[in-house]
Amino acid sequence: QVHLVESGGGLVQAGGSLRLSCAASGIIFNYNTMNWYRQAPGKQRDLVATITPGDSVNYADSVKGRFTISRDNAKNTVYLQMNVLKPEDTAVYYCNVIVLGRGMYWGQGTQVTVSS
Repeated sequence: QVHLVESGGGLVQAGGSLRLSCAASGIIFNYNTMNWYRQAPGKQRDLVATITPGDSVNYADSVKGRFTISRDNAKNTVYLQMNVLKPEDTAVYYCNVIVLGRGMYWGQGTQVTVSS
């Protein structure tokens, strides 16, 4: 059974930093592309960042230059380092993986709140 557990959210002032973690189990972690999404109140869930098994990364335009996604295959964990946070980054952040032949999986989400 696939489990994704996010941590690291919280309340931070604008300009501050947070580091999110997502620990995965039930998958061969180093075979899978890992994703971070976010969903603000009343809005759709949007893709924030992606990292492939080969460490290729991609970011939403709104976070380029401020957020960094990385992975530690030995710990089955993907990270999202968020710097220069803005109030518009306030959202619930979700870890996501699509496992070939098994389906799409989500974590429970972690709240990030950026005060102005």
